[in-house]
Amino acid sequence: MKNALLYFFTVLIWGSTWLAIEFQLGDIDVQVSLFLRFAIAALIMWAFVLVKRLPMKYSAQDHGFFALLALCNFGANYLILYWAQHYLTSAMSSIAFSTLLLMNILNTRLFFKKPIAKRIYFGALMGIGGIVILFWPAIATLDLNNEILLGLLLCLGGTLVASIGNMVSVRNSRAHVGILQGNAWGMFYSTLGLLAFVLFSGVSWNLDSAPTSYWISLLYLSTFGTVIAFACYFVLLKNIGPERASYVIVLFPLVAVVLSTLFEGFVWQLNTVYGFALVLLGNAIVLTPFDEIAAFFARYKATRAVPRATTAP
Repeated sequence: MKNALLYFFTVLIWGSTWLAIEFQLGDIDVQVSLFLRFAIAALIMWAFVLVKRLPMKYSAQDHGFFALLALCNFGANYLILYWAQHYLTSAMSSIAFSTLLLMNILNTRLFFKKPIAKRIYFGALMGIGGIVILFWPAIATLDLNNEILLGLLLCLGGTLVASIGNMVSVRNSRAHVGILQGNAWGMFYSTLGLLAFVLFSGVSWNLDSAPTSYWISLLYLSTFGTVIAFACYFVLLKNIGPERASYVIVLFPLVAVVLSTLFEGFVWQLNTVYGFALVLLGNAIVLTPFDEIAAFFARYKATRAVPRATTAP
C-alpha cells in the first residue's frame, strides 16, 4: 500500500509538472527560474531535516556524490529539458522523456552489473520505434535546423543525464545515505551551482515582468515537483529498485498528454497515436516479468493438480 501511494503521487505530480514548466518559459531566463525553483526546494528540505534533527554529516566521498546528484538530477538535466520545451509541447517532451526507463535499465547493467532480460531488447526496440514514429515529420526532413528535431535531441540528452542521476541515488541508498538527507545536500549544491551559472552567464533576472502564473507554477514546481515527487521516487528506487520504480515513467506521460490536450491545444495526429501507443507498449513489455508470471501460474497449476487426502469411511 505504501509503494502504491508513492506511485500515485509521483505519477500525478510529475505528469502535471510538464504543463507547469510551460508557464516558466517566457521573459525569464530558464537559468534564473531553475535557480529559484531549487533555492525554494532547498530551503524547504533543510528546514524539514533540521526540525526532524536528521543526521547530516557525511564523508567527503559522499559529498562528491551529492554534488554529482545535484548536477544530474537537480541541475543540468533540468536546464536541458527546459530548453527542449522551447521547441516541444509538454506532451511531446514527456513522451520522449519516458525513454528514461530504457536508459535506467541499461545504466543499471553498466554500473551495477545487473543482467538484462531478453524481453527488454524487444520492448526497447518498440519504444525507440514509437519515438521515431512520433517525431517522424521532423526526422524525415533530416534538417538539423528543424526546431522539433532539436527539441527531441535536447530532451533525450537531458533524459540521459537524469538517468545517470538515478544511478547516483541508488548508490547513495546502498551507502546508507538517507533519502531526505541526500536530497537536501543535493539541492543545496544545485542551488549554489545554478547561482554561479546565472552570475557567470550574465543573464538578466527581469523578475518584475513575471506574471502571476509564473510565480504559482514556480511554487508548485518547487514544493510538489521537486521536494515531494523526488522524495517519493527516490524512496521507490530504494524500496523496489530502479527497474520497477520506473513504472512511473510509463504512467506519467498519460497525465501529461491529457493535460496538454486540455490546456495547450495539443492536436492528435495518426503518427501521434501510433507512436505514443508503441512507447507505452514497449515500456510495459520491458517492465512486465513474463517469466515470473508464467512460473507463478505453473506453481498454481501444480498445486491444484495435487490430489487431496481423503479419510476412510
